[in-house]
Amino acid sequence: MDISAILKNLESCPCGRPHTVNIKAVEIGEGMLARTAEILRDAGFPRKILAVADKNTLAAAAGIVKILENGGFSVKLKLYDNLREPTVERVNEIGGLANDVEGILSVGTGTLNDICRRAALLYDREFAIFATAPSMDGFASGTSPIIENGFKATLPARQPSVIIADTAILAASPAALKSAGFGDIIGKFTALVDWRVAHLTVGEYYCESIADLVREALRKICSMAHRVTAEDAETAGTIMEVLVFTGLAMKLAEASRPASGAEHMISHMIGMRQLADGKISDFHGKKVGVATVTLCELYHKAVVLEPSFAPDRPDWNKIYAAYGESIKENIIRENSPPITDRLAPATLSSQWKEIGKIVREELPTHAELLDIMRSAGAATTYAEIGTDEALARDCIIYHPYMRDKIVLSRVLRMTDIEPMKLVRIV
Repeated sequence: MDISAILKNLESCPCGRPHTVNIKAVEIGEGMLARTAEILRDAGFPRKILAVADKNTLAAAAGIVKILENGGFSVKLKLYDNLREPTVERVNEIGGLANDVEGILSVGTGTLNDICRRAALLYDREFAIFATAPSMDGFASGTSPIIENGFKATLPARQPSVIIADTAILAASPAALKSAGFGDIIGKFTALVDWRVAHLTVGEYYCESIADLVREALRKICSMAHRVTAEDAETAGTIMEVLVFTGLAMKLAEASRPASGAEHMISHMIGMRQLADGKISDFHGKKVGVATVTLCELYHKAVVLEPSFAPDRPDWNKIYAAYGESIKENIIRENSPPITDRLAPATLSSQWKEIGKIVREELPTHAELLDIMRSAGAATTYAEIGTDEALARDCIIYHPYMRDKIVLSRVLRMTDIEPMKLVRIV
């Protein structure tokens, strides 16, 4: 991936802001496992490192520790059994283990990356990733979703200086992980809607150049949906490039907006509720894909209506109950004051047709999206992500109160539209 070319094309961007990244190298291709030490050396990565993996990811990258040691690296290994949730306790654990090293290498994806990138920032260590599956879009991100006291917050983290992926390993990864990665990318459809709506309604920063880059990534991945789960190195490499790129877009915008909207809130809320019940939640990207299907249906059906508008007056007790007592203080903080206090009903009414135009420009139809998802073997129903109807309803209704963030599903709370009358839970 030619990062310098991407940055050059964004010079003097019409949005008026400089776009920068901290990544020195992205190497995706055949035989990259054997070249891991060489790639890290060439990028100037520190020689004393903590490698963090779980048993599955270390098996996928078989021999990586020996390759690093033979290449002149001193490696300290932290091996988990099967890490699924990025908690603050794990972040601090990694930070403590990194006290006598200079760099952290995450061997894997998802949660492993999240806790390592956050620890790398907090404990001031260099950070790199050796990816073992194309399962999520956070590889190049400068943020991490971290759970503390049951609440998942998106926190600043260290962007990796090096990302390495061997296409043979990616191709051999489980089909469920590949389709989860596809679901995470598909979430950019609704994320772009939410970003543009926030720009229109409250003047939030927006960059059309970055949005165009994300749209191109979406076009690319949708064109190969039918090949997502195949054990094909070229396809797996392309998916990985798109995943890295959408994460890169977040750093270019210095915000999560290009890649994360209401669909991520639904995914996070499901995960928090299931964690509180002692359950292991499904893959993040898989949940994002299902949430995107719901929001696509909701957004299309909502904007063709002619609703009445009024200030958002939610029943906070119901909202607190939906999240649980342990998270109540977080929800109060995120809504003090409520983000919709910045929206005048009359102004929103005058913008309604433009919001409808945004939805039609950015989203495929609900039927088209379902076809794309099914072609990729991605989940489309809540049952497929282990979520019962009651939990799904709560998350669809109350997710917009999770973040101090304008998304279209939150804007709909200022209308007489009832979301659950427009969407199906199947």
